[in-house]
Amino acid sequence: MALAPFGWGAGFYNRPMKKSVWIAACVLVAVAGGGVVWWVQRTSADTVQYRTAKIERGNLQATVASSGAVNPVALVTVGTQVSGQIRDLLVDFNSEVKAGQLLAQIDPETFEYRVRSAQADVDAARASVATAQANLLAAMTQVSRAQVDLTEAQRDLDRKQSLVEKQFIAQSEADKARALVNTSQEALKAVQAQVGVAQAGVKSAQASVAQREAAMAQARIDLARTRITSPVNGIVIKRAIERGQTVAASLQAPELFIIAQNLRDMQVEAAIDESDVGRMRTGQKASFTVDAFPGQTFEGEIRQVRKAASNVANVVTYVAIVGFANVDGKLLPGMTANVRVVTEERDDVLKVPNSALRMRIAGVEPAERAKGPASAASGPAGADKAASGGGEGTAGMHKPKSAADGAARAGARSSTRGRIYILDADGKPKALGVRLGVSDGSMTELLLGPHAPAELKEGLEVIAGTKSAAMGNAAKTPGAGPRPPF
Repeated sequence: MALAPFGWGAGFYNRPMKKSVWIAACVLVAVAGGGVVWWVQRTSADTVQYRTAKIERGNLQATVASSGAVNPVALVTVGTQVSGQIRDLLVDFNSEVKAGQLLAQIDPETFEYRVRSAQADVDAARASVATAQANLLAAMTQVSRAQVDLTEAQRDLDRKQSLVEKQFIAQSEADKARALVNTSQEALKAVQAQVGVAQAGVKSAQASVAQREAAMAQARIDLARTRITSPVNGIVIKRAIERGQTVAASLQAPELFIIAQNLRDMQVEAAIDESDVGRMRTGQKASFTVDAFPGQTFEGEIRQVRKAASNVANVVTYVAIVGFANVDGKLLPGMTANVRVVTEERDDVLKVPNSALRMRIAGVEPAERAKGPASAASGPAGADKAASGGGEGTAGMHKPKSAADGAARAGARSSTRGRIYILDADGKPKALGVRLGVSDGSMTELLLGPHAPAELKEGLEVIAGTKSAAMGNAAKTPGAGPRPPF
């Protein structure tokens, strides 16, 4: 019985020691398990798994996307040059009109009184002409009388001079006759001057008549302008006035109507970015859609690329006119059109996904770059440009009819340089330098030539990315994994 307390006490004091041993053992097991998991994950991450895609053969179209508004080719704004109140309104929206047809009438009463006043001024001016002509006639009569008096005085002078020579009369009588002749001559000059004044008065009165007649013609023109007529055949697509409304024509003519001359021949005014305008050419095919007819595509072509630039918020755009025939009259002015312009076409060519061109693997470089002319910088920048729709210099080239024809023309085309990766026999990535043609945004043309890699052929597997299991490690390695999309 004496040992019982001692035995109980020893077991009691050994319990904490066993508990700490168990805790240490659990910690060691947890650390070991974590290390194993970390090692497995690290080994799995170091093994990069690549996604591949095939090089295909087919057709390619390089396009430019834009948006614009549908408008008639000829849009005429009808205004007024006179002010007044609209008395009659004879057309409405969607009214078909003919050239010269009366559209509206401004109250003409004021202008009629102006015409009457101008007519009275003309009559008064004509009466002034008649008065001036009568004064001229009177002056001419005075000239005739002065000429008669001068002739009589000259004859009297001659007679008296003869009598003085015969000494029948005194010399003083001859001197008086000579003075009378001089007086008559001066009187003749005076009345001749009056004739000139009368003639000037006639011309002034006639000029006044012409001036009054011009004012009357202007008043009549203003009266005629109270009749608002259509200048062309077409359809009224906008009416901006109401009956009884007063219009004021001051610095510019107010807008009354807008007439579409022809809704069968219309156009889309598309805004083209300055980076794409160099690829636009007259005659290129274009297609567009409108929200009013979902799923339906309308065809047209580029009629004009206007050189006037528009700068909005430092974004420079140019206007391209896409003409089309609106035969059934579905499309209406003002609709928003989403335009797609085909700038280049390639038939039966090799094409590679753009994701393969965006791939970059650190430490893997092509053994020999693709040779030949290049219109852009080589290396990744050139490949990025082609992958994003580059190859602007290829506009206007003939479309190859076969693979052999495409290879023959490859050297003549303007191109960019790029890089793709394939897996060799050991499963390791291998870089190939290639020359690139046009792109449709998802696929890019591969140009074949005498210096093209021998591996390029239809069905070749190229690296297009990495699988999701390796994305974390690829992101940590500089240059590894796919580059961010454009």
